[in-house]
Amino acid sequence: MHTVLFTDRADAGRQLSEALRHLAKDDPVVLGLPRGGVPVAYQVAQALDAPLDVIVVRKLGVPYQPELGFGAIGEGGVRVLSEDIIRRGRVGPADVDAVQRTEEAELARQAGRFRAGRRRLPLDGRTAIVIDDGIATGATAAAACRVVRAQGAARVVLAVPVAPPDAAARLRTAADEFVCLSTPYAFSAVGEWYRDFSQTSDDEVISLLSQAAGGTAERAGATAAGTRASRAARDTGGTEEVRIEAGPVRLTGDLTRTAAGAPVVMFAHGSGSSRRSPRNRAVAATLHRAGLGTLLFDLLTPAEEADRAKVFDIDTLARRLAEATRWLRAREAVPIGYFGASTGAAAALRAAAYPDADIGAVVSRGGRPDLAGHSLLAAVQAPTLLIVGSADTLVLGLNRQAQSALTCENRLEIVPGATHLFEERGALDTVSALARDWFTRHFHLLPA
Repeated sequence: MHTVLFTDRADAGRQLSEALRHLAKDDPVVLGLPRGGVPVAYQVAQALDAPLDVIVVRKLGVPYQPELGFGAIGEGGVRVLSEDIIRRGRVGPADVDAVQRTEEAELARQAGRFRAGRRRLPLDGRTAIVIDDGIATGATAAAACRVVRAQGAARVVLAVPVAPPDAAARLRTAADEFVCLSTPYAFSAVGEWYRDFSQTSDDEVISLLSQAAGGTAERAGATAAGTRASRAARDTGGTEEVRIEAGPVRLTGDLTRTAAGAPVVMFAHGSGSSRRSPRNRAVAATLHRAGLGTLLFDLLTPAEEADRAKVFDIDTLARRLAEATRWLRAREAVPIGYFGASTGAAAALRAAAYPDADIGAVVSRGGRPDLAGHSLLAAVQAPTLLIVGSADTLVLGLNRQAQSALTCENRLEIVPGATHLFEERGALDTVSALARDWFTRHFHLLPA
């Protein structure tokens, strides 16, 4: 039995960043292969303070044997062909043109959707770092490197968290530099080296690219706009970036106020996630429409997130959450609730059990309430809703056990067919509606 190398794609990206730090001085462009490569690439781009884009490549498959690629196309009219496979596969010029027309339409659709109207970043004369979440055969990654070079990149670096040794050997000639954190011999699939290898959705890719594109502009205007945003958010509703004093550290958060005096739900996310999680932001948007404010923030600093021991240190996470709660109460007197996901749910329940907590309601999404501790669960007084997917069988069992320890008003809601991250169609909408109804009921608000 092998050892898991990465918690999830975000963790893999943070580890890969360390191996790529020497490239920061080259002013690189980071390119993620969709969909799974983009969350990895996002972390690298953040660490190197580099722009992030998606590299969309479509394989050109031999007719009647489409799994065999005779070439690939990329944006900007780039086409790379394998004359040897064309000859051996007896692919005629008309076949090449027909396959290319079909793939061009899909390439344009994907690129347009992922970028949401933004232009492709120019690569002329730049160092391009091509990133995927792992390598199986390496065909797509090799094609991406060829496309990037044809788009004008002066230097091409291919970087992946994990790959089989034979594919890694082949790929060393596909780029000017090949960076791979691990090449295990007992390799059968990329996903076996991740604890969480759930599918990356198009919406997550879109969100990460949008955040990366807006980051530089947001930082440039932060000083001038910060005071205005803070005043507007507090007085008339809106979102402001806040700095929260939590013991020896300062935590960054996004505070959204819908109206003066409206309850605020504080989000405690799980390992490998952040306040920018598309899933938590989707839930928060539903709460906003119901008149609830939200505070999404990171319980650990970026340096601490790289330490796996701190990620699962529920006591520290709960203490930070309690300190952030006191910070919010000192700022304005509003009712407060907690929304926790994964390990964040354990932190939320433990913080809610503190004698001075005074939390109005708690919701756990795919949480690990068992990590809060049996005795502290019994001390929770806030009405608690546990939401788990029916296909998340291990976590469902742990939630049933934790529920038996709760003495407060509580309910376990099981979302049919949903897995741990609620990526199935409609599953997250169900979570959002359940959370909204729980909070509006216990804060005595009318449902939206």
